Amino acid sequence: MRRAVFFDRDGTLNETVDRDGSPGSPRAMDELEIVSDAPEGLQRLHDAGFVLLCATNQPEVARGLTSRTFVDSVNRCLLEALPLDEVLVCWHDDGASCACRKPLPGLLNDAAQRLDLDLQASFMVGDRWRDVEAGRAAGCHSILVLRPWSEQWRCSPEFTAGSLTEACAWILDRGTG
Repeated sequence: MRRAVFFDRDGTLNETVDRDGSPGSPRAMDELEIVSDAPEGLQRLHDAGFVLLCATNQPEVARGLTSRTFVDSVNRCLLEALPLDEVLVCWHDDGASCACRKPLPGLLNDAAQRLDLDLQASFMVGDRWRDVEAGRAAGCHSILVLRPWSEQWRCSPEFTAGSLTEACAWILDRGTG
């Protein structure tokens, strides 16, 4: 079995877009900005042998605010710019009661089964409580990259990082060998 690092997308791998005081997903390609420390951090994890996956909720598709085609375009850009192996997407809104919408672990569990991943030796990195709780529910080590919107009080991360660089270093300290 292989080890993986799952990353949330918006707010973790790419910057969020301010939507009336709330963080949101890009809705135009000129709004896509990769987090500055993502390429180096992910490359270090890749070089250490981790499978790198992005696991993202994209409810704006279900809400009619963006299209699957656009989200797929953003995901392709991330796959080209970062050493990611795959992007896993939940297209549903909260009311859909699907198993793939974080904080439920469906995206992680499905990937583990398909890709022969050891979830107990894997990590989930995100900027929101939903990411941390999805990782914990799947049995992964969970890391919160602290942002003003993280709602840290709603989750119990194993580690809280001030940056993606710090999160990647913590993983490398614990996840090699």
